[in-house]
Amino acid sequence: MKFSKITTAVLSGCLALSILVTPAAYAAEETQASSETDIIQEVMDYLEAYNITGADRSALIRAAVDGMVNSLDDPYSQYFDSEESAEFLEQVDLEYVGIGIKLQYTGTELYIEEVMPGSPAEEAGLKRGDTILKINGLAIEDTDGDELVGKAGTKVKLQILRNGVTKSYTITRRDITTASVTGSIIGPKVALITISGFSASSDEEFTDVLKRMRGAGMKSMVLDLRDNGGGYMDSAYNIASQFIDNGIMMYTADQSEVLTPVVISGGSKINVPVVVLTNEYTASASEALTGALRDNKLATIVGTRSFGKARIQSLLPMSNGGTLKLTTERYLTPNKEDFNHIGLSPDIEVQGKTAQLITALKIAGMTSIEASGDNHILNINGTPLAGNVGLIKKGTSIYASSRVLAALVEGEVSWDAKNKKVVITKSSGGTVGFTLASKEALSQNYETYIRVDAFKKKFPSVSFSYNASQNQLKLSVK
Repeated sequence: MKFSKITTAVLSGCLALSILVTPAAYAAEETQASSETDIIQEVMDYLEAYNITGADRSALIRAAVDGMVNSLDDPYSQYFDSEESAEFLEQVDLEYVGIGIKLQYTGTELYIEEVMPGSPAEEAGLKRGDTILKINGLAIEDTDGDELVGKAGTKVKLQILRNGVTKSYTITRRDITTASVTGSIIGPKVALITISGFSASSDEEFTDVLKRMRGAGMKSMVLDLRDNGGGYMDSAYNIASQFIDNGIMMYTADQSEVLTPVVISGGSKINVPVVVLTNEYTASASEALTGALRDNKLATIVGTRSFGKARIQSLLPMSNGGTLKLTTERYLTPNKEDFNHIGLSPDIEVQGKTAQLITALKIAGMTSIEASGDNHILNINGTPLAGNVGLIKKGTSIYASSRVLAALVEGEVSWDAKNKKVVITKSSGGTVGFTLASKEALSQNYETYIRVDAFKKKFPSVSFSYNASQNQLKLSVK
C-alpha cells in the first residue's frame, strides 16, 4: 500500500501551485486556420473516415490538446474540461467530498492525525490517534486508499483500533470546506498560525485570525507553512502585505526574461518576531511568502528545505468552458534567488514534525513547554496539534523520540553508526551519548529513541511522567 504522507479524507497531496487568474479578455479568439491547423483537421477527418476501429471526434480533440500541452514538458501546465476545471478550483479552495479526517501513514500503520470539527467523522465518533485497520472490509495492506474516495451521500466503513479495542464505523461522505487559516495562542503570548493553502479567501481569513491573535496579546508568531502546496498568488501577496509595509515581495519574469519587482506599498508592519515552519511539501506560493519574509529580514525559517517550485501558472478560460492552466512566469525571491527544483533552505534545519514545532516555539520565546501524547497524537501546553512524542514502551522502559527530546533542550541529534549510539549535541557545544547496548536508546523503523529516565539523568531540566492506563507520556522543560 502506498499512502501519501498526508491524506485529507482523502484529497490532494501537494498542490504545488501559484495561480494567477487571467481576465476573460485573454480568452482564445477565433483565428484564420493556418496550414498547420489544416493538417490537424485532415488527420482527424482521415481517422474518423478510415480507422478500422472507428474514432470519437471529441476524444481526438482532447488527445490533440493534451498532446500539445504535454509537449511543453512542463508538469504544471494542464488542460481541464469544464468538469475538471470545477473540480480543480474546488481543490484549490480546499473544498472536497469526504468524511473530514487527516491521516498519517508510517509505513506499517495508518492512523487519524486530525478530526475536523463538525465533520461526519467527528459526528460518528472517530478520534485522533485511532488506527485504521480496514476500509470497506479491506485490510490496509491490501488497499491504496482509493476506497476512502467517493461521492457525497455514499458511505465508507472503517474498522479502527483504539486503546486495544476494535470498533467499526459507517460514515456518510459529504461536501466539506476547510478553513485555510487557523490560529491559537500557545504559552506566553506565542501565536501559532497555520496556513494550509492559499485559497481565494485565505487573505481575508488571515486578517481575521491575525486580529484575533493580536487581541489575545500576541507577542511573537510561529507561522506554519508545512504541507502548504500553494494556491492563489494574490492571496499570498495580500498576506505578505500584512508583514511588509513597503518592500519587494519577489521578482517575476515572463517570456521576455526581464525581471520585474512585485512591490508592496502601503502594507503593515508585523512588529513581532516571526518564525516560519517549512518542509519538503512547502511549495510555490508558500515558498514565495517564505522567501519574502526571509529576505526582508522579518522571519527565521525553521524546518527542512522546501519543495522548489518557482513558477506561476495562469488560468486561461477557453471558449468551450474549459481552462488552460499554463506556466506563464517564473519568480525569484527579493534577493533574486531562483530556487526552482532546489527549494529554499531553512535558517535552522530540524527533522521531525514535533521537533520542528518545539524548536520554533522556543525561538519565538516560549521557555516553558509541556509536550504530551503517544506515538500518534500530540498536545503542546494542552493544545492538540499534529505530531506525536514518539512514545515506545519496552517492558517497563519508556522511550521517546530522540528528536523531540533534543528539541526540548535546544540540542541537535545525530547517530554514531560505529558505536551504535544516539548523540545529543548541547547548545553549549558539549555532547552526550546514549547507546543501544546499554538500552538507553533504541533504533526502530529508521528512527532513534531515548529512554526518558536516562535522558533526565543527563538533562535534569526535563521532567516526565507516564500514565499507563491511558498510555500517555508527558514531557516538560522549564
